[in-house]
Amino acid sequence: MMDNTCFNAEKMYTYLRGFATGRQMKQTLNALAFARKNHEGQMRKSGEPYIVHPLTMACNAVSLDICEDEVIATILLHDVVEDCDVRIEELPVDDTVRRAVQLLTFRVMDGETKQSAKQRYYNMIPSSKEAAITKIIDRCHNVSSMAGVFSVEKLKAYIEETREFVLPLLRKVKDMYPEYSNALFALKYQTVSVVDAIDSTMKAYES
Repeated sequence: MMDNTCFNAEKMYTYLRGFATGRQMKQTLNALAFARKNHEGQMRKSGEPYIVHPLTMACNAVSLDICEDEVIATILLHDVVEDCDVRIEELPVDDTVRRAVQLLTFRVMDGETKQSAKQRYYNMIPSSKEAAITKIIDRCHNVSSMAGVFSVEKLKAYIEETREFVLPLLRKVKDMYPEYSNALFALKYQTVSVVDAIDSTMKAYES
């Protein structure tokens, strides 16, 4: 049986709380409790509690030496507004984190197609360092866990979006925030490797 201990929500939560406490990361501590409360009862398509997703992302960020308080807080809260019927002003964090979460909350506005909404969305994200780093880690974790969960059609759409929007975003973020170059290299390598492997497997199966 596969050992999923490293993805245990309670252990990751405890680790991050201890890490944030030791570094006096007030935004992260507030975000941890708020995210867990608001994602309670939600499940991922894989069957895991939804909170595993932002907790894993936050642990990945720390392992890549991305330890800024506002970045980790953004990671933990990035889906709360979109998925939990929470308003931006209710988030127990500062304006920097609130703005980042708002940028990461996808909406199709009046008069937009979904494609034009995506273009606007991805164009705006680099204006916030916290939002940009969060989006790249989010996509890396999602592509790494989508095999066997997404339908073939969803896999193809997700791979297409990753290549059209996320990889160009990653290149732009690397230029704008060079202090994250090492982490971004690792995230790009993981994302591209997984996407290419799944794409090749699907094409081989179809042929």
